[in-house]
Amino acid sequence: MFKLGLIINPIAGIGGSVALKGSDGEGIAEQALALGATAKSNERAQYALEILAPYSDQIKIFTASGLMGEDTAKALGFDVTVVHQTPSDKTSATDTETTVNALFAQNIDLLLFAGGDGTARNICNMVGDHFPVLGVPAGCKIHSGVYAVTPKAAGRVVELMVTNQLVTLTDADVMDIDESLFREGVVKAKRYGEMQVPCELRYVQAVKSGGKESDELVLQDIAADVINQMDEQLFIIGSGSTTAFLMEELGINNTLLGVDVIQEQTLIKNDVTEPELWALIESSEQEIKLVITLIGGQGHIFGRGNQQLSPRIIKRVGKSNIIIIATKAKLMALNSRPLIVDTGSNEVDQLLSGFMPVTTGYNDQVLYPVASPQ
Repeated sequence: MFKLGLIINPIAGIGGSVALKGSDGEGIAEQALALGATAKSNERAQYALEILAPYSDQIKIFTASGLMGEDTAKALGFDVTVVHQTPSDKTSATDTETTVNALFAQNIDLLLFAGGDGTARNICNMVGDHFPVLGVPAGCKIHSGVYAVTPKAAGRVVELMVTNQLVTLTDADVMDIDESLFREGVVKAKRYGEMQVPCELRYVQAVKSGGKESDELVLQDIAADVINQMDEQLFIIGSGSTTAFLMEELGINNTLLGVDVIQEQTLIKNDVTEPELWALIESSEQEIKLVITLIGGQGHIFGRGNQQLSPRIIKRVGKSNIIIIATKAKLMALNSRPLIVDTGSNEVDQLLSGFMPVTTGYNDQVLYPVASPQ
């Protein structure tokens, strides 16, 4: 039997769609729920476990009670042993660390966890080199290198192990940022340690590359191309330093780590939540443009730090109205790996898959592959 540890942070990423930039901090989860956010981490863990369902007779899962793993694993027909009973439905970092500690006695082969960088930190505090780990991305910020590129990709890595195929075991950095500063538009990342990760390059993401684009002339050309397209339409501007440069060229205040809306080169609203954005575009009779960039080193264009751009919003905008901007140097740094979409909707992920144009200069585009690793 393959012994699989499972930990799900039930509130991971809950603040993303309502522009709270995460779930860490006292009262943040409650605030997110009050704004209409819904928890997605169990659903994302389910996507990973569904890949493993055909092997359920070969896998025994050790997990925490209720929403921390038991409910989702049992619903899919796995043999489940609960090693930690959470004292209430309001789980905490202590529950995560207590569960890791309880897993030491089970001699598990791998710990699969669903969460964000905060969850990775909690696990890193405890795990040492007792067993390898693999993250299912479910948080707002995924800077660490211990995560698969999508939930299904996490399932594929575990599948390789269950079917006795070779995977590389490597040390990967655990990174996190200060969410209180993050909410103020300041990125302060720190390395908190490393954990052993089963690695298959198609499925496991790199650590996020930091820093601002240095080639200002190229960025000016990219910004000029986009500005030349602006007329009376609504333009949704996604997060990132490349889109921030575009806003600087327009002379408009920008939310570096959020989503802004402009029209006729004038700001409509900064740092919109998903419901606010939906209300704005639902009433528009015009086509809407969405300008996004990719995460350096990782290649994600949806599903990392821009959960405000939900599946319904992406569908309403339409693939043909999405403008991806990036320098050729940033694309070349991906070493031919595709851009990644991880929207949480299989339908939308498939809609976006294929080749999409990327604006790399003034009247200069390249066709680049987009995929959701399955």
